[in-house]
Amino acid sequence: MNRPLRAVTVFCGSSTGTDPAHRAGAVALGEVLVTRGIDLVYGGGSVGLMGVVADTVLAGGRRVTGVIPRHLYEKEVGHDGLTDLLIVESMHERKLAMADRADAFVALPGGIGTFEELFEVLTWTQLGIHDKPVGVLDVAGFYRPLLAFLDNTVEAGFLRPEHRANVLADDDPEALLDALSAWTPPATAKWADPTDR
Repeated sequence: MNRPLRAVTVFCGSSTGTDPAHRAGAVALGEVLVTRGIDLVYGGGSVGLMGVVADTVLAGGRRVTGVIPRHLYEKEVGHDGLTDLLIVESMHERKLAMADRADAFVALPGGIGTFEELFEVLTWTQLGIHDKPVGVLDVAGFYRPLLAFLDNTVEAGFLRPEHRANVLADDDPEALLDALSAWTPPATAKWADPTDR
């Protein structure tokens, strides 16, 4: 049974990258969120892909909630045109607030911060801290090397195949949101084998 997606948290870069496809991917995702009546939760910035996806969803009339640490807001990268802007004191508070407000997570292209956010929510899924689906929008093959690295991690014995399957990926935002809605948590009862010494 498909789960309703009322709000999706999007992780993405504070720059637009070197490939125009990155910006186009952020616009496409924003437009699909609007079409499906899904609200956006994101990092609260006005710059880069963060600003692009936020502005796209706002232009379509959906709610956009930004969560930004005070020190970043004070550097004038906060978006002042959002439906809601939550200013928090730390990056840890930011990530928790974004996760609490989401039914699912999508990573667009980005840098270290985007990867860190992506892997944290994946870890929370693996540990059973939440049961929310996580996906990457593989714009212009951006995430292909990371997905291959995860496959290598399975082969090396550090990641269970069923946990690797928690990373949904598609280059089409419609298909990715369909997969997020259809996802069910893995039935694995434990995330580590205590006999593996």
